[in-house]
Amino acid sequence: MHTGFHHVNKRKRLFEKGHEPYPSKSKWKHILDKSAYSIGIIGPVMTIPQLLKVWIEQNAAGVSLISWIAYLFTALFWLTYAISHKEKPLIFMYIAWIIVKIPLIVGIIIYG
Repeated sequence: MHTGFHHVNKRKRLFEKGHEPYPSKSKWKHILDKSAYSIGIIGPVMTIPQLLKVWIEQNAAGVSLISWIAYLFTALFWLTYAISHKEKPLIFMYIAWIIVKIPLIVGIIIYG
């Protein structure tokens, strides 16, 4: 039994062995596959208010440098994972997260 999102390359390999094809013939799974890019944008965009607070107000009070550095390292790990598995939605999403996290960390260091 499969749970969660099916990875593109995994499904391609499984299809060669007689498993589910990619892109999926299931409308629901096809929508999930396509919406992954939108979700990959929404998450980092939701961090922009935090970024603006730090840079425009020049105030990093209450923003944890250690947490954001840890988030950056996890994003770098998942980007490496996504690249190694050629998962385009994940690559796209974690690049977006890294683009948001680096200036936030720099702002925390400068204004914290």
